[in-house]
Amino acid sequence: MNLARHLNHPVFHMIASVAEQEEIQVYVIGGFVRDLLLGGSDTTAKDIDIVVIGSGIAMAEKVRSSIDEDVPLTVFKNFGTAMLKWGDTAVEFVGARKESYRKDSRKPLVENGTLEDDQNRRDFTINALAISLNPDSFGELLDPFGGLEHLDEKLITTPLDPGNTFSDDPLRMLRGIRFATRLGFRIESGTLEAIGQYRERIRIVSQERITDELNKIMLTAQPDKGLLLLEETGLLEIIFPELFQMKGVEEVEGEFHKDNFLHTLKVLDNIAQKTDDLWLRWAALLHDIAKPRTKKFEPGTGWTFHGHEFLGAKMIPGIFRRLKLPLNEKMKYVQKLVQLHLRPIVLSQEIVTDSAVRRLIFDAGDDLEDLMTLCEADITSKNEKRVKRYMRNFQIVREKIVEIEEKDSIRNFQPPISGDDIQYVFGIPPSKPVGIIKDAIKDAILDGEIPNEFEAAYQKMLKEGSAMGLPVRHELRRGDH
Repeated sequence: MNLARHLNHPVFHMIASVAEQEEIQVYVIGGFVRDLLLGGSDTTAKDIDIVVIGSGIAMAEKVRSSIDEDVPLTVFKNFGTAMLKWGDTAVEFVGARKESYRKDSRKPLVENGTLEDDQNRRDFTINALAISLNPDSFGELLDPFGGLEHLDEKLITTPLDPGNTFSDDPLRMLRGIRFATRLGFRIESGTLEAIGQYRERIRIVSQERITDELNKIMLTAQPDKGLLLLEETGLLEIIFPELFQMKGVEEVEGEFHKDNFLHTLKVLDNIAQKTDDLWLRWAALLHDIAKPRTKKFEPGTGWTFHGHEFLGAKMIPGIFRRLKLPLNEKMKYVQKLVQLHLRPIVLSQEIVTDSAVRRLIFDAGDDLEDLMTLCEADITSKNEKRVKRYMRNFQIVREKIVEIEEKDSIRNFQPPISGDDIQYVFGIPPSKPVGIIKDAIKDAILDGEIPNEFEAAYQKMLKEGSAMGLPVRHELRRGDH
C-alpha cells in the first residue's frame, strides 16, 4: 500500500529531501500512521514521530536548517531525541533503537538498531506501522505484524509475545486499555490474559505515569469501558483500591443493595455524554467513594450509607495525594461536588423551599451548574417513570434557582456586614462572638428572615450583640464599611 498522496504536510517532503541528500533512511511511525489509516488528516496532526536509521538529533538539526534556523528545536541528548515545532505540530526525531530490559525497571538498555528492531520494540501492532519517507519508496507502508488488518478488525494486540511486552514495560498494559477505550477496539484474548498475568508488574511504574494514563482514559468518550477493563484484568485493585472496594452486592434478610461500582461507572458514562471537563468526570467517579465505609444494614429500613458524602469529601485529599493529582483548586472543586452531590437530589424529592435553594446557591457558588449536571447524571434507575419524575423535579429546582438568583443575588454573596464592621461597632477584637454574629446575619439572609441589604443586616447585628451583652461603642452608617 502506498500512502504518498496522504502525506501533504510540508515537513514530510522536507525530511525526504534531507534524507536523500544525506543518504539516510527515514520513516514516519506510530500514532500518526495509525490515525491516518483510521481516517485522520496529516494536516491536522499535532504529533508526528520520525524514526531515523542513524542519529535522530543530527537529522532534526539538518531539517531545521533546511526550513528556518528560527524554527524551535529542543534536543534531549540523554534520550537521543529531538523535537521540532512546525506551527502547531510537534515533530519528534529518534534514531532506530533496539531495547532490552531489567526486571526491576521499565527503563530499557538501548543500542542502535534497524527499522525492524524499532518496530519490534513497539507496544502494539497498530503502533508499529511505518511509512517510508525515502525517495525511492516514498509513501510505502511497512507493516510487519499485520497492524493494518488489526485496525480493520478493531483489535489491540502486541507485535511480540504479550507476556514479554508487558513484563518489559508494564505501562503498556494501561496503554493497551487506554487505546481499546479511546478507539472502541477489543483487546485480543491472549493479550488480555497477559495483562492479568503480569498485573503486579505495574508496581514498578511511577504513579505519575499511571495517573497520566488514568486521566487519558477518563477523557475518552466512554471512560467506563476502560475502568471495566482495569477491573477485569486485576489492575484496578492495585492502582485504585478505593474504587475496587465499591464492587459487589451484599444481601441481608433478602435485601440487596445495588453494585456501587457499576452504578458509579454509569454515572461517569452519563456525565461523559455531557462534558469533557476532566475534574467534573473525577467528581462523578468519586461521588460515592465512601459508600463501602458507611454501608450499614438497618432492620426495617434496609441498606443505608449515612454521611457518605461527608466522609467521601474527607477522602478526596488522600486519594489525590496518592494518585499525584493536583492538590489545588481542582481537588477542592471535586471535594465540594462530592460533599454537595445529595443536596439537589434531596430538593428534587421534597417541596422546594426558598430557604433550601438559597443555601444550595450559596454553598455551591459558581459550581452550581456543574453540581446540577452531576446530580442529573446520578439518576441511573432503569425505571423510566422514576427517571422522568426525578428529571422533572430537577427542572423545578433549576427554575427555582433562577427565580431566587434574580430576586436575592445569593451566589457568592458577601453579607452586607463584615467581621471588621462587627468589631468596630462593639469595640471588640477578632473573637468567637464576631463569628457567631456574622453567621447569624448570613443564616438570617439565607433563611429569608431578612433581605440581603445593609439596614436589615445592621439591625440583626445589633439584636445579636445585645443578646450577648455587647454594648454599642460606635455607630456605623451605610457606606462606612
